[in-house]
Amino acid sequence: MKGILECCVDSVESAIAAKNGGADRLELCQGLVIGGVTPGTALFQEIKNQMDIRIHALMRPRFGDFCYTRHEIDILCEDIRTFRKLGADAAVIGALKPDGTLDVEAMKRMIDAAGDMSITLHRAFDVCRDPFEALETAKELGVNTILTSGQRKSAKEGVEILKQLALKADGKVDIMAGAGIDADAIRYLAPKTGITTFHMSGKMTLDSRMVYRKEGINMGLPSMSEFEIWRTDEKKVEEAREVLDQFTASF
Repeated sequence: MKGILECCVDSVESAIAAKNGGADRLELCQGLVIGGVTPGTALFQEIKNQMDIRIHALMRPRFGDFCYTRHEIDILCEDIRTFRKLGADAAVIGALKPDGTLDVEAMKRMIDAAGDMSITLHRAFDVCRDPFEALETAKELGVNTILTSGQRKSAKEGVEILKQLALKADGKVDIMAGAGIDADAIRYLAPKTGITTFHMSGKMTLDSRMVYRKEGINMGLPSMSEFEIWRTDEKKVEEAREVLDQFTASF
C-alpha cells in the first residue's frame, strides 16, 4: 500500500519542487497566500509541459466565503470545462448555502461540467454546518475525495473528527487530511486516524530579488509584505514522503 501525498502549488517553481520531493499529485491554484483561487490556463499548461504528474485544478472564483451567486457558478462551470479540455485530472470544488449546508444544485452543475474528471470537495467542507451530514451528501453526489482539517485550524487539532470521518467514509470517499501538514503532522495523524492521503503546501518564504524597494506602497493585503515570495520547499516534501512511506509500509 502506498500513501498519497498531494502538494498545493501556485507556481511552476513550486510544482517542480513538489515533484522532486516525491509528491504524487498537485493541487494547482493561484494566490495561495489568500487560500488559493482558480489558476490561469497558461500556468497549468507550463506545468504540464515541464512534468508528468497528476494535476488537480482548484475551482474558486474569488477570496472569501463559498456561498456563490448564479454568475459565479456559471464561471466555475465554464472554468471546469476548460480545464477538463486541457487535461486536468480532477476538479477541486465546493459550494455552500447560506444555512451552512452543501449547495447540492451548484455541486451537481459543477460535477456535470467535470465529466469524467475526479472530484475533490475542498475545505468549504471545513466551514459547513455538519461535517457528517456533508459527508453523506458527498457520497450521494459521487465525490471522490474530501480535503479537510476536521473543521479545525489544523489537521492535528481536528484529529478526532478526522478519525470519525475516515470511519464513516467507509471507503466510499477518500478523506484527505490538510492544514498544517508536514512530516511531524503525518507521523502524529496517520496512526491515530488511519488516513493515508495528505495535502500540504510545504511552503517556505523567500526574500524578493528586488534591490530597490519602494516604501509605503501596498498592492494587496496590508498585513503582507510585497517582498516575500511563497514557494514549496522540496526538503519538506521529501520529509513528509519519507514518513508517509514508513507508515504505509506496515500495511
